[in-house]
Amino acid sequence: MVEKLTPHLLKQFTFMREPLQVGLMLAVTLCFLATGNSYQSLQYSFRVEASTISKLISEACKAIISAYNDEVLRCPKTEEAWKEVAARFTSRWNYHNCLGAVDGKHITIKKPPNAGSYYYNYKGFHSIVLMAVTDASYKFPYVDVGAEGGASDGGT
Repeated sequence: MVEKLTPHLLKQFTFMREPLQVGLMLAVTLCFLATGNSYQSLQYSFRVEASTISKLISEACKAIISAYNDEVLRCPKTEEAWKEVAARFTSRWNYHNCLGAVDGKHITIKKPPNAGSYYYNYKGFHSIVLMAVTDASYKFPYVDVGAEGGASDGGT
């Protein structure tokens, strides 16, 4: 991943400072996405300021999307392509007539202004819903992010 993301994330050396290594930026981002730890917690784990982490996570996520979009987020468009997806589920998992595995996740957010209870979920916090479909090879042909947390992930 580091090799693939280096052209997107590599910063220039300046007289004032050395840029963060791409591997470190990726590690911080993946740790944040996997655990949901706060920037303050991550700053102690990785020895990077919380203010820097807040900027680099956004940059790294955009880089991951641009680098892997064509490879991973490819939704079938024809009937034959959907039949291929079902055939892979059958051959790999012995699960017939399946077009994808779907799941949702509530992502914690700060309450948006004037949002009322739209983003307040049944778990007791404000969130947006990430819903994703994966194929038999763990690739994501479809991802939706941003539905209000007040609607359950199952409803999304």
